[in-house]
Amino acid sequence: MTARILNGNDIAAALRAEVAQGVADLAASGGPAPGLAAVLVGDDPASAVYVRNKGRACAEAGMFSETFQRDGATAQSDLLALIDRLNDDARFHGILVQLPLPDGISESAAIERIAPSKDVDGLHPISQGRMLQGQPAYLPCTPAGVQQVLLRSGYDPGGQHVVIVGRSNIVGKPLSALLMQRAPGGNATVTVCHTRTRNLPAITRQADILVAAMGVPGAITADMVRDGAVVIDVGINRVDDAARRRGYRLVGDVDFDAVAAKAAAITPVPGGIGPMTIAMLLSNTLDAARRSAAVAA
Repeated sequence: MTARILNGNDIAAALRAEVAQGVADLAASGGPAPGLAAVLVGDDPASAVYVRNKGRACAEAGMFSETFQRDGATAQSDLLALIDRLNDDARFHGILVQLPLPDGISESAAIERIAPSKDVDGLHPISQGRMLQGQPAYLPCTPAGVQQVLLRSGYDPGGQHVVIVGRSNIVGKPLSALLMQRAPGGNATVTVCHTRTRNLPAITRQADILVAAMGVPGAITADMVRDGAVVIDVGINRVDDAARRRGYRLVGDVDFDAVAAKAAAITPVPGGIGPMTIAMLLSNTLDAARRSAAVAA
């Protein structure tokens, strides 16, 4: 068996085109240009590239975006004051605080300072609580991206056994809640595994859909995957590679070549879930602008 490659670049491009049309429709109806404020603290190279890519994607979709960069010595109080100003700035319908933040700044404090109405990253406790209860909410971007890859590739999670390896607040936990909802794209039976899970391979082999989200290169090996499973690799890890110009290459949490020989379908790294995260951020920002226009009407 040779796995079908689930190309996140192509699916994300289709989503971004839908968002661009939504932005145009909103403008035609007299609505505002959706605005996204990105807050970048410190000098993490990966974060800088990610924020730059988000800004480029916003521009392509006809959205307004601005990056507010602060150095790594920024005090937490100054960051919170910046978020307060952005909460009050009508130009911005969404606020993104790029993670990770430097030592000495509480990520939870920064996320909780964002007004829930502008929480387009879907990480605020109110957003996640509403999602858990099945109420309308901004969905966290990476989990929503996973769900869209499955749905748009013809792998509806409904009735399937989904095993998620990883219990982070950004991916594992919210994804489990999203896929078990009594709603389109949900209705799955979900098992969440983590560092204290006993006999992990025996559990992952039960999965119809296996999601790897633990941040460990190549942790999911072929013996952990049953024949015909759908494998979603959320991991993005740098490993040294002297043959590459940059001295490293990006790999996922799945031993791709070996697992692709057994799986029915698999996402690559790069080019899998990563592009979907940005696409879902744009979708949430458009939604926030629509809600703002509805309130103003």
